[in-house]
Amino acid sequence: MSHFSTYIERNRAFAATGAQRDVPEIPFVPFKQTFVITCLDPRVEPGAVLGTGLGEAIVLRNVGGRVTPAVLRDVAWISHLHEVKTPDADWFDLAVIHHTDCGSGFFADDDLRRDYVARGGYDDAAVAGLAVLDPARTVREDVETLRSFPQLSGRVDVSGHVYDLKTGLLTTVVGQRNRTAAAEVQVTQA
Repeated sequence: MSHFSTYIERNRAFAATGAQRDVPEIPFVPFKQTFVITCLDPRVEPGAVLGTGLGEAIVLRNVGGRVTPAVLRDVAWISHLHEVKTPDADWFDLAVIHHTDCGSGFFADDDLRRDYVARGGYDDAAVAGLAVLDPARTVREDVETLRSFPQLSGRVDVSGHVYDLKTGLLTTVVGQRNRTAAAEVQVTQA
């Protein structure tokens, strides 16, 4: 019996509830108008940590929950779909969540990272930059990357948070604001 067989059984139980019929009609407009970027670490399961239900949020998970070029392409696509297909619908909030004790911190181990880079032909500096050692710092960087990304609608509010594995609490590090408002603040501060 495989490890996955448990999930096949759980899927049958889920399908029997009929919950799959109660999802958004438009796949890129979730019920709660929320888009979450977070880590793929199994200790940071959004359904458990945030209580997200089926159809409530778009959840994009990768190593460290970092905003990479692949993430930017996905965000650009969803933003484009929203602008073209549902321009009058409410715009979503985009929340970036990093967490304490992130396994991406292993990218800071020079020997381990170099071996990984050599095997895959990856760029060493780019991989090293993915390490989440100080989640409050890296979440700020990623929020700034999103807010300055021209392919993300200026109407999307972006925020940054840190999830503490020990306490189970989510702390807001960067409050919700969109690119347009962020630019206005920068002009005011100049």
